[in-house]
Amino acid sequence: MLVGLPHQISTAADFNLEIDGHEISPTSLVTNLGVRFDPMLSFEDHIKNVCKVSFFHLRNIARLGSSLSTTDAEKLTHAFISSRLGYCNALFAGISSKVINRLQYVQNSAAGILTKTKKHEHISPVLASVHWLPVKYRIDFKVLLLTYKAVHSQGPACLRDLLQYHIAKQKLRSGNSVVLSVPRTRLHTVGDRAFCSLAPCLWNALPGYLRNCDSVDVFKSNLKTSFDWLPVNDLLFLLFVY
Repeated sequence: MLVGLPHQISTAADFNLEIDGHEISPTSLVTNLGVRFDPMLSFEDHIKNVCKVSFFHLRNIARLGSSLSTTDAEKLTHAFISSRLGYCNALFAGISSKVINRLQYVQNSAAGILTKTKKHEHISPVLASVHWLPVKYRIDFKVLLLTYKAVHSQGPACLRDLLQYHIAKQKLRSGNSVVLSVPRTRLHTVGDRAFCSLAPCLWNALPGYLRNCDSVDVFKSNLKTSFDWLPVNDLLFLLFVY
């Protein structure tokens, strides 16, 4: 499979490889570890499949709703829906909001079925009542967790090598906190999605006490319960949780 921008892929439409006398042509879809990759890394086909499978399971859970306890329904929802929404979701960082909204619709539907919410009722308080972060911020959470592990040499070396530390010219109040350097990118739609660019942007936006957490468990706990790293509009949404 060839990966690139649309015009780059179109110019290489006739690209072929010959190995041991066999001609190999590029494909438009590759599955790796259960994730479907397309040439532009939009993950539209993968997310379309996730939504299809998720709604199949949601319909079955809804049919069993009257015979399931809340605890059992929650276990089924996490097993068949939340696990799919969270699987390799760091790959979805920076993709089209239109595509992300499809996953959000799945999450909204799952929350509605779990809490037996009527269709005409507003879903935001329902999501907050079950303590579910919106899909977009579940993705950011995963990226930040990978960044924390990379910064503290607890993650893969390949990710750690992508990060550069920012050295301030003069000592600041935040001097004890790790600040990452944000590299320049040519294309916002592609370059800004790269881990070397996105991770520093999200990391530097965190308050100092989060960046200075002593362990992964403390970082995860504080990140989940802290609203300081979320935009104001989402704070208003998440205030229902507490």
